[in-house]
Amino acid sequence: MEFLLLIKAIILGMVEGLTEFAPVSSTGHMIIVDDMWLKSQEFLTTPIANMFKVVIQLGSILAVVVVFWRRFLDMFGIKRDKSIHAPKGGHLKLTQVIVGLIPAGVLGVLFGDFIDEHLFTTKTVMVGLAIGAVLMIIADIYNKKNKQPTAETVDQITYKQAFIIGLIQCLSLWPGFSRSGATISGGVLMGLSYRAAADFTFIMAVPIMAGASGISLLKNLDAFSADAMPFFIVGFISAFVFAMLSIRFFLKIIEKIHLTPFAIYRLVLVVVLLFFIF
Repeated sequence: MEFLLLIKAIILGMVEGLTEFAPVSSTGHMIIVDDMWLKSQEFLTTPIANMFKVVIQLGSILAVVVVFWRRFLDMFGIKRDKSIHAPKGGHLKLTQVIVGLIPAGVLGVLFGDFIDEHLFTTKTVMVGLAIGAVLMIIADIYNKKNKQPTAETVDQITYKQAFIIGLIQCLSLWPGFSRSGATISGGVLMGLSYRAAADFTFIMAVPIMAGASGISLLKNLDAFSADAMPFFIVGFISAFVFAMLSIRFFLKIIEKIHLTPFAIYRLVLVVVLLFFIF
């Protein structure tokens, strides 16, 4: 295994970790990297490249579990987290998370193959980045006009809010739209504070990503080999570390800067991609 290839694994893991939970679309960034870099690497045959993407995504999932481990134990009734001062009605329930997952889960099963075959290109990602940015700016404008959220914390979310956020999350099935961008915007539009919307987004991410990664893992098991293992391990660790940093940093700043700065980044990225493509 060449040292340079391991450096590339670190860089790709970093891209995944830093973009997975920020509202900029990790899928979009990975597709761009895939089109402009991965496909030019002789070692990265399609099965190995696909498996690598699964492995680094698992690193990001682990980071969420580590950050929110008390919350997950609480939802499963394993250990009540006394540090969470829940409002009347109790803590965030597992059933509320499931309600939020249903819409995108159903559409993902029905149209997953079509999306994989036709929408995973840099050009479609650019469309998703641009439209998603507009939604994020709309959410910020709405928040300025309606400053008092109905749910300050994720524990105050209702089943109705969870379901509608889940419906808005369906937009993220279009690569480049961003799951976190869609759900945080949807949460803000539904009256959640930015922190509550972000917490709900990250918690919902675990079953979504774990399910998608599990399916991809089964499809690409043949890509596991002794030669590729160092590449996978380094990428996994890189994604985990940078995802941990990204999540903690994002949760600290989201209440202060909101979504518009991320929307501007997305629009600038679209302009840069237009320059390179056309």
